[in-house]
Amino acid sequence: MNEKIKVLVVDDQYVARSFFEIHVEMAKRYELAASLASAEQAVAWCMEHPVDLVIMDVMMKYGLDGLSCARTIKNNRPGIKIILVTSTAEARWIEKARKANIESFWFKEYSDIPLTEVMDRTMNGESVYPGIPPNPDFGEIKKYDLSARELEVLRELTRNLTNDEIAEELHISPHTVKRHIENMFAKTGFKSRIDLAVNARILGLVVHEEERTKSSTKRRQTL
Repeated sequence: MNEKIKVLVVDDQYVARSFFEIHVEMAKRYELAASLASAEQAVAWCMEHPVDLVIMDVMMKYGLDGLSCARTIKNNRPGIKIILVTSTAEARWIEKARKANIESFWFKEYSDIPLTEVMDRTMNGESVYPGIPPNPDFGEIKKYDLSARELEVLRELTRNLTNDEIAEELHISPHTVKRHIENMFAKTGFKSRIDLAVNARILGLVVHEEERTKSSTKRRQTL
């Protein structure tokens, strides 16, 4: 009898962890090695215990984020396969995951491929990434009805920055920022910058890198 594939589940949300645990326990090929709420705990576990596959969320409330810890695991235990997951529609992490040699990337809310299939294909040597990024509704349009620059401005809006601050971050003029925001009003039907920012955050439409890494930044500052 073949030995089962040992899976480590890592997500700071209890419901999400339970979802992953059920999928692992229902699949005959796999067994649950551990279920953790911290990406940093996952790094330590992989250094000390046998693990074949890690399923880990990108975003974490506390400690280092999943993407950073996935890089550390791959650097120290390259034989461990990793599936990074996210409930957001942020697509910029896909390329970062590829560059870190992460095997697969799965969008919890938007993927048409079942998680078990991603697990099987990953363990069979495939690298499973979405063919196209999620394109959810945003007001009266779809996400990618916004231009790349408009999406950049929207990311900065989610940080509650002024037009001058956004202009400084993106190296463009405040007038250009204002024009992009007005274009987004016209496209989406939203009436205020608060509506744009709040709805973008609720939908996970875009996530600023500062949001992904903020807890680890705060932690470093307190050391």
